[in-house]
Amino acid sequence: MNAPPLPLQGRVIVVTRPREQAGELAAGIRALGGEAWLFPLLEITPCPDPAPLLRIAARLPEYRFAVFVSANAVRHALPSLPAGADWPAHLRAVAVGAGTARALAAAGVTDCLFPSEGADSEHLLALPEFSESAVRGQKIAIFRGGGGRELLAQTLTARGAEVDYVPVYQRSGPNAGQAEFCAQLAAGRFDALTLSSSEALQHLLDLAGHLPSLRATPLFAPHARITDKARAAGFTHVISTKAEDSGLLAGLGAYAYNRQLP
Repeated sequence: MNAPPLPLQGRVIVVTRPREQAGELAAGIRALGGEAWLFPLLEITPCPDPAPLLRIAARLPEYRFAVFVSANAVRHALPSLPAGADWPAHLRAVAVGAGTARALAAAGVTDCLFPSEGADSEHLLALPEFSESAVRGQKIAIFRGGGGRELLAQTLTARGAEVDYVPVYQRSGPNAGQAEFCAQLAAGRFDALTLSSSEALQHLLDLAGHLPSLRATPLFAPHARITDKARAAGFTHVISTKAEDSGLLAGLGAYAYNRQLP
């Protein structure tokens, strides 16, 4: 008896994560029978000025919490910070989600606080450890990319914490493959797009917003901020998934299994 086809058999799924983070999602798509087309919409590079990170690294024992907003923040901050047995005993490492926590653990920082569900500032701020009574008077360092959302720092400051932002990487739009991507998109080559940030969505619209096929292609994203913006931009098939690569894969598989992918 022949085995049933895999849910993404014959489907081409665009993976738009930064290149350093795309491997797990791409492998998952292939495991489900699909073809992963890698087209990073964000390029991640170190901040040109390392001075802010080095200043915080020298004062790290003064802080109660060290918050990492992404796996990229871990990769670009940890080489300048103590890790493993040298991590300050009273300093609590905090990750915005499970993927960031795994990156910290791989670097030797295993005692990490992170939300059991979700992977954003809202879920982090809902933790009891970040209540007003818990953070009042505490010093908190937030390692992140340049720019980005201000909600986390603003809320913690309003709750009485002393917050320092530490930019450790910067983001830019795609720097290669744009013409080929647009040509394949216009030809109807892609069965679905995956997105993991609102900034990536904006780069996608800037690049290919003139193509009618863009908004007709099913778009999968793990956060309401992204899906809301996609719908507002005119995408006609927007699917909200659970967080992390596992959520995107589950959403893709379920959607295809229900024969809703073209």
